[in-house]
Amino acid sequence: MVKLYVEGGGDTAELKAACREGFTAFISQAGIKNRPRVVACGSRRNTYESFCTAIENGEEAILLVDSEDVVNTQHQHGLSDTWQPWAHLKVRIGDEWDKPAGVAETRCHLMVQVMESWFLADQNALKAFFGQGFRENALPAANNPIEGISKQQVYDALAQATEDCKTKATYGKAAHSFKLLAKVDPAKVTQASPWAKRFVDELRKKMDT
Repeated sequence: MVKLYVEGGGDTAELKAACREGFTAFISQAGIKNRPRVVACGSRRNTYESFCTAIENGEEAILLVDSEDVVNTQHQHGLSDTWQPWAHLKVRIGDEWDKPAGVAETRCHLMVQVMESWFLADQNALKAFFGQGFRENALPAANNPIEGISKQQVYDALAQATEDCKTKATYGKAAHSFKLLAKVDPAKVTQASPWAKRFVDELRKKMDT
């Protein structure tokens, strides 16, 4: 059994279940037939530590966390399976994580810069989800590379786009994030985000071949 350790889900059983469901739906809609078991780990530190424990126990484990910042080009040149997410996580202040011994770069994946960055790739899904009052023009231009948009800019854009919505409240991570994850089109996300494409491609290679 391959387990995917993901950042997210907070501290409640309800949110963790929503996180598992959201990522499982996204992976399924990406066309991956043999899905991993999603483990919602809450904080990013707990996600990393849970992944390391799984590796120590000999589990087939994959790590998926936010990059939080733009990834330096020196860590993502050449073919995507040679990219260096562990190097990004090692040098990032606040993380400074060591790569567990013997673990491949392709066991580690980044949502760049946060999970909500993926939502910007499918503005139609956002519009349909939030309905009346949604202000699409508050979002970054559709041709703006989503991985270059800072974490705070992503959150601010979602808040501004949804502040006048009639049927749903202003965007909230707990209330909306994993429901949206289950609705965005993985094809649009992977087209807009090279790191998301790497995640889906490597997962497909591991699970379906």
